Amino acid sequence: RSFRNKKIMFIFFDQINAAFVNNVKLKGIAAQSSVFEYYRADRAVDGIKYAPGAASFCTGTNSEVNPWWRLNLLDNYYISTVTVTNRANCCPERLDGAEIRIVNSLENNGNNNPICAVITSIPAGASYSYSCPDMVGRYVNVVIPQETRFLALCEVEVYGSLPGNVAIGKNATQSPTHLAWEAEKAIDGIKNDRTKCSSTGYGNNSFWRLDLLNIYRVYTVVVTNRIDCCSEHLNGAEIRVGNSLKNNGNDNPKCAVISSIPAGVSYFYLCVGMVGRYVNLVIPGVMKVLTLCEVEVYGTGTTNIN
Repeated sequence: RSFRNKKIMFIFFDQINAAFVNNVKLKGIAAQSSVFEYYRADRAVDGIKYAPGAASFCTGTNSEVNPWWRLNLLDNYYISTVTVTNRANCCPERLDGAEIRIVNSLENNGNNNPICAVITSIPAGASYSYSCPDMVGRYVNVVIPQETRFLALCEVEVYGSLPGNVAIGKNATQSPTHLAWEAEKAIDGIKNDRTKCSSTGYGNNSFWRLDLLNIYRVYTVVVTNRIDCCSEHLNGAEIRVGNSLKNNGNDNPKCAVISSIPAGVSYFYLCVGMVGRYVNLVIPGVMKVLTLCEVEVYGTGTTNIN
């Protein structure tokens, strides 16, 4: 059991790195305008930058007008850097003049999206990095515009991060509230002050609910327990994410169950892209107390409902 718990925590921290740390390599699904022989699009995201012999681990299109390669990140990310590696065995000029474009549209196969950078040239086998500060998007394209050319890539690495804590500034409620331990104190950004925590009184199925105001794809929920006492008041709490207010939102799909969190500690729970407006923490049962010092929600907005 000890090994299993450690393994789970390693998985948590591996995943939260992808969600919270800038300059993390992102993954996705690759496509391109055409395929020359066996030079498929996915070979630009296989992690192989160089191997002896023919560049079978690289991509290549046919000679055509506006050849392009695209990476679908499957969600919106803040893109910090795109690193492109040219093939080593020949033809480095096939990347000359290529544009790197980023955003969310597939109009013209994504080739009308804003430009991050233009690749003037990359020497054979070299890797060049291009900064894309403050660009947000799901699609990363490499395209050679308005020319009949081959496009060849050996590796494309996209680095970025999901947006920050979307709980800040949203609306929290709970039932019942104990004295001055209001629901909003669990989203005030203060984790280590017992007077800045939320708490229900004793009740049946005591819950805390966050209204994100928009519909979000939720990847991770971070819960911090109070530092001074009563850490057991989080034991058995369920994290639920969804769009329904039926039963105060406590019937929405379950992301995770909190077995326990030590006093003053933050634990991370993966919701792997669950979609919803409401994030609930609820302790099922009779005469339960729910105490929270901070709840952070990391994800990306999908639909504005205002």
